[in-house]
Amino acid sequence: MVTGDNKITAIAIAKECGILYDGEEDEQCVCMEGPEFNTFVGGLKNKVTGESIIIMGKEGDREVIGNMKNMITVRNKLKVLARSRPNDKYILVKGLRDYGDIVAVTGDGTNDAPALKKGDVGFAMKTGTQVAHNAADIIIQDDNFASIVRACMWGRNVYDNIRRFLQFQLSVNVVALITSFLGSCILWESPLAAIQLLWVNMIMDSLASLALATETPNDNLLSRPPYRKREYIISRKMMKHILIQSMFQSVVLFAIIFGAPSFFPEGVEGPGNQIAANGLTKS
Repeated sequence: MVTGDNKITAIAIAKECGILYDGEEDEQCVCMEGPEFNTFVGGLKNKVTGESIIIMGKEGDREVIGNMKNMITVRNKLKVLARSRPNDKYILVKGLRDYGDIVAVTGDGTNDAPALKKGDVGFAMKTGTQVAHNAADIIIQDDNFASIVRACMWGRNVYDNIRRFLQFQLSVNVVALITSFLGSCILWESPLAAIQLLWVNMIMDSLASLALATETPNDNLLSRPPYRKREYIISRKMMKHILIQSMFQSVVLFAIIFGAPSFFPEGVEGPGNQIAANGLTKS
């Protein structure tokens, strides 16, 4: 919790909110004030000249935390930052992002604008200043912190649904490509006609869209850490599932195609009978 209130008030509110527990306020780096925090982490420096930076955000990528080792200590222990100034909020967000964390910032005042703009996601309250609204990414219309939790939950749910949709779509498309290509090479014609491919595409789009629209969020979505910014939307686990499912479905389909005479002794018309009658030669 980052606030401009004095330390005693901030500690009392933090305990009431469940952020801080009795006795923790006496531990080192758990409860700090803005000037103390700034001195401890070494402020913000110019990476080239080493000079202190007064106007935050002006020098872009050349901004670095003065003492990143102490910043990591603060990152692991800090729970309450009282009497914080705009520069202190900015340095805290900058340090967390430099460490690799995903940072969301909430605020409603003009002093919160630099931190709101610096964070990965900025939440501004509806009753906040216009400066805060301009710096934020999302504006909470009811000024309720619970709405921020719901926004995070729905955002993660939508992202997960998109991943499920892609996994389903790619699995079916890979199987269709393998079946059409290998079938054409071996049987001299695709086992799937153009109209059949259109039917497959229509059915898989309908089922995937239905699953995407009906999946609702749950509280378990909030118990995991956020995804990294540079993480691919198709993860290694998804790729493994796509490949395994594609191989399994392809084996089943080719078993049906090449084993059609055994499955249907009375005979069926199609490329499966050609290979039974003429081997691998073109009919």
